[in-house]
Amino acid sequence: MQSKMPADITNIRDKMRKAEAENNTVTNIYIHMGTCGIASGAVEVLNVIKKKLKEDDVKNTRIITTGCAGICSREPLITVQVPGQEPIIYQKVDSKKAEKIIQEHVENLRVVPEYAYARGREADIRERKEHQGIVVGQSVMDSSIPAIEDIPFFKLQEQRVMRNRGLIDPNKIDDYIARDGYQGAIKALTGMTSEEVIEEVLQSGIRGRGGAGFSTGLKWKFAAKEDNATKYVLCNADEGDPGAYMDRSVLESDPHSVIEGMLIAGKAIGAHQGYIYCRAEYPLAVEVLNKAIKSARRYGLLGEDILGSGFSFDIEVYEGAGAFVCGEETALMRSIEGRRGNPRPRPPFPAHAGLNEKPTILNNVETLANIPQIIVKGSIWFSRIGTKKSPGTKVFSVTGDINNVGCVEVPIGTTLRTIVEEIGGGVVEGKRYKAAQLGGPSGGCIPLQHIDVPVDYETLQEYGAIMGSGGLIVICDDKSAVDIARFFMEFCKEEACGKCIPGREGTKQMLQILDRICAKKGHSDDIQKLEELARVIQKTALCALCKTSANPVLSTLRYFRNEYEEALAIS
Repeated sequence: MQSKMPADITNIRDKMRKAEAENNTVTNIYIHMGTCGIASGAVEVLNVIKKKLKEDDVKNTRIITTGCAGICSREPLITVQVPGQEPIIYQKVDSKKAEKIIQEHVENLRVVPEYAYARGREADIRERKEHQGIVVGQSVMDSSIPAIEDIPFFKLQEQRVMRNRGLIDPNKIDDYIARDGYQGAIKALTGMTSEEVIEEVLQSGIRGRGGAGFSTGLKWKFAAKEDNATKYVLCNADEGDPGAYMDRSVLESDPHSVIEGMLIAGKAIGAHQGYIYCRAEYPLAVEVLNKAIKSARRYGLLGEDILGSGFSFDIEVYEGAGAFVCGEETALMRSIEGRRGNPRPRPPFPAHAGLNEKPTILNNVETLANIPQIIVKGSIWFSRIGTKKSPGTKVFSVTGDINNVGCVEVPIGTTLRTIVEEIGGGVVEGKRYKAAQLGGPSGGCIPLQHIDVPVDYETLQEYGAIMGSGGLIVICDDKSAVDIARFFMEFCKEEACGKCIPGREGTKQMLQILDRICAKKGHSDDIQKLEELARVIQKTALCALCKTSANPVLSTLRYFRNEYEEALAIS
């Protein structure tokens, strides 16, 4: 196919929008098929729906497969949208429910309220609020079904990174283009200089969403200043924290947002090659990414002379073998080079000497997915929400002892209580909140007495936790704090690369002590030893992953020291 020009992309967008606006005959059936949906039985539901439509010779219907719809604990989810009527989201759909939904709702226009979760679409929440619960041109089907804007899980979110979830087929580039996809690339490549792109990102205040929180624009600025014909843009999709699946959800639902973000980053720093480092344990994400890259190449949005701008850029997916340490930037780069994924000392920093010793920037999935909208809508728009030091939103994967397991996107600074009790629906019945572990094995826990803490980079550190990449595990009161610390320490010990003694031997010694305490065979000085070892590891380990490996132990000692003491008293 001939490479597209800016006008071609805009024409595709306008035609797609016009066709959707003029559609008054075709019923859309959205089947949400991220990994969570597939694991819950979405493939069987899809097959049953296809079979039922064929057997009943149902005309004017279209099946649209999308990624995760956000609330994973309600999967399999399907959404039925009849022209002129508001969409209905059905939850926990199985084969029998699917057949009845098709027969009643699709064929006879009768909603099945007993299976329904909500009416409306997440993307229409603002418009529904402005028009008393409806979207202009849509009739209310069944007012007994909760409106989506009245459900806290959706109402309290702010979708930016995940604005397309549940709406587009990730394998169809035209669906992404219809939602203003690649308009940021058009603007950056044909209407802005590299310096202007970097300045816009700098002014937005966006910080890296992978955990460190470093200024994205400043990182790009450092790399852009390097005088080298070969530079690289890397996307870190090596999501390895227990309970974390934010990046996977974005990649499976909206891969072109990441590709477009990388393309803009390439223009900004003068790079012509990008790599997405994605763990092989994410087969669906890898498959979706490779299809998206092929589509972008087919449209001339990757390759030579993109959009007639004279700029060339391409992307490859590199599958990691699952080593947690390869989430560390220098280890990730060594892995792409074909070497063992061990961290190296810094300086030199990657912006000066990264992949193949060339200037390199590394951003995570969520950071890059923000970039196109910053370029299209501007830095002022981006910084309207969040905090002064940390504008924008943050995506969290909320899991553990909580009712609403799923991916949520909230303004930075939202309180932990809002995320856990309102969006998350509180802890499961019969349990009480004990703590939330934020930042995975590098993070710490926030107990009940601090549940009103705002979730931002600086504040969480004051309480012994970190934002991390966005894993948030809710823990109820029947869990032992010592067991929690032991779980994360065992993970860190197993995943340590072994290059430095503090990481290799320090985590081993701490785990042995925790094993001893959990087995009620602890020694009277074990708490002191844990604290001493933790401080040594923090000061002397080679990479950030091992430096922070003791955080869960220190955090649980800070808030639940009595549980350690009680366990030792029994010994």
